[in-house]
Amino acid sequence: MTVRKNQASLTADEKRRFVASVIELKRSGRYDDFVRTHNAFIMSDTDDSERTGHRSPSFLPWHRRFLLDFEQALQSVDSSVALPYWDWSADRTVRAALWAPDFLGGTGRSSDGRVTDGPFAAAAGNWPVNVRVDGRTYLRRSLGTSVRELPTRDEVDSVLSIATYDMAPWNSASDGFRNHLEGWRGVNLHNRVHVWVGGQMATGVSPNDPVFWLHHAFIDKLWARWRRRHPEAAYLPGGGTPDVVDLDETMKPWNDVRPADLLDHTRFYTFDTLEA
Repeated sequence: MTVRKNQASLTADEKRRFVASVIELKRSGRYDDFVRTHNAFIMSDTDDSERTGHRSPSFLPWHRRFLLDFEQALQSVDSSVALPYWDWSADRTVRAALWAPDFLGGTGRSSDGRVTDGPFAAAAGNWPVNVRVDGRTYLRRSLGTSVRELPTRDEVDSVLSIATYDMAPWNSASDGFRNHLEGWRGVNLHNRVHVWVGGQMATGVSPNDPVFWLHHAFIDKLWARWRRRHPEAAYLPGGGTPDVVDLDETMKPWNDVRPADLLDHTRFYTFDTLEA
């Protein structure tokens, strides 16, 4: 069984293996397919087509399947690798371990956001940004510039205390746990972290920054914690709701998975710890 660990507790060898596997997926072209998929599912509330990956109840199961696919791709390179998570409510500064040169590298330079250290810096030659929203072909970050503070533990707990999964109108105006976690309402958890990192993370092609996977692995863990805290709370909507994915409807781009299939993460992996 795969065990997802806090990035702060990874050994030097675990960091090295994770980075090497990510770079191999990039070299083979498989990594960019994940960036394309994510960008294709950035939707607004008013788009005519079904909302699946964002601004909708299926935000959490969609990203759980997306992360599972990526983790399995990593394991096809190195079977020992698991997705680590970044607890940004604890590791809250630009000096946190994940930004060190031996792991993800640090913030970008002030002039253009270019990351200049670590294995994903342009100078290292491993990380051309091919799927992009502008002409810049290098990884960019601006840690703590557009948003000064990452979410706190108290803010996380306030969202985990919300007992209803989601509710009408099932978009970025909804109340409920999902939308408060996604960040369109309330204290803004998920979205704020994307903006705090900046660069490509603040765009639809956010998986261009490998920190995307660590951020979403923590979002996934928060969903698991919420389900432990509210065991009677159901995924909503249960059925008959236009424009969003109900409990037993399949999620695009896959044709073989429903939210109902992804509610229990322990079918696929566990976490090193799972607080209530």
